[in-house]
Amino acid sequence: MNAVRDMQGAVRAAIDAGTPRVLFLVRSLRRGGAERQLVALAAGLHRHGWPVTVVCCYGGGVFQAELERAGVPLIDLHKHGRWDVAGFLYRLLRALRTTDAAIVHGYMPLGNVLALLARVARPGTRVVWGVRSSIIDRTRRDWLSRLTFRASCVAARLADGIIANSEAGAAHHAALGYPPARIQVIPNGIDTRRFRFDADGRARIRREWHVADDERLVGLVGRIDPMKDHTTFLGAAARLAARDPRWRFVCVGGGQPDYAQPIKAAATRAGLDPRLVWAGPRNDMAAVYSALDIAVSSSCGEGFSNVIAEAMACGRPCAVTDVGDSARIVGTCGAVVEARNATALAAAIERVGTQLEDPADAARLQAAARARIVDSYSLDALLRHSERALRALDHKRRRA
Repeated sequence: MNAVRDMQGAVRAAIDAGTPRVLFLVRSLRRGGAERQLVALAAGLHRHGWPVTVVCCYGGGVFQAELERAGVPLIDLHKHGRWDVAGFLYRLLRALRTTDAAIVHGYMPLGNVLALLARVARPGTRVVWGVRSSIIDRTRRDWLSRLTFRASCVAARLADGIIANSEAGAAHHAALGYPPARIQVIPNGIDTRRFRFDADGRARIRREWHVADDERLVGLVGRIDPMKDHTTFLGAAARLAARDPRWRFVCVGGGQPDYAQPIKAAATRAGLDPRLVWAGPRNDMAAVYSALDIAVSSSCGEGFSNVIAEAMACGRPCAVTDVGDSARIVGTCGAVVEARNATALAAAIERVGTQLEDPADAARLQAAARARIVDSYSLDALLRHSERALRALDHKRRRA
């Protein structure tokens, strides 16, 4: 109770000191990189005394409990499906009015477009859009998702500010009509206290997956989705497996059965079943990353890859495709190759594996990978840059 009263007192003091009330608006809090970043940012601002509220269209996502544990107020709009429109908009406008937010921060196309309604609910509210992606094959999305994105390209000029989490995403959206002068890049932030090497977790996970200490475990973390390009990863795995019996592989993440089953069947045809674990979604990600020797991103499209940064924070070198900001994140702590090239990816994984053969070289590479994330992509850096951007926007609002 004392902790709650202290936090409430800090929030009241922040408001009295001129810290703006911020409302985050997102479709859902399901498992995903953008949703994880929203929770980290909202919880971090809350710890720093900012008055923060999160509003979601669909409740019950995996990150809802995390927000609640952090003490961040959450409003679930209880959207009952795609065609729940009138009732949903009424509930959204009511939430925008009653929270009295000075800044409404949308996340991703739907949250961004809906955030503009804050101007109707409470004139004078500043609207920030959160751009969380780079090039995406939208032909694979349903018609409503495509329509929402096209609407965002037209309406982007109405946002007071646009925060992209990657240089690639900023450039891509500027080319689509987002006003470049209003876009700034604030990279994702990794909680390096949570994501760090876990020796006990490594041993536990490798026992669970029946991976011996002298075997090289290569992992792809991400939903089974065309953008993650498991086909190229499995092609690289088949090439490595044919050359050295020490290579083992794991895919961590869920996916739609109608897409995932053919991918798994292809792995079976390639003879990978004895060497490959389909681990499904996991919550103990620091232990999962620690169990790997090399983390791989075979994506054909990314903005800022949380997976790469989280794995590096756990001291794991990476082999990645040159999409989005992946090469920028990895730096010299791994290997970068062109997308959709299984032969090149296999060679990159082999090069990183060679660096790990010598214990001293391995220790240096692992330490450098973590240091790069701590220095350049920490949660503290995300909070610092976000606070500066939000305060600058609120200063303009007050002057206006």
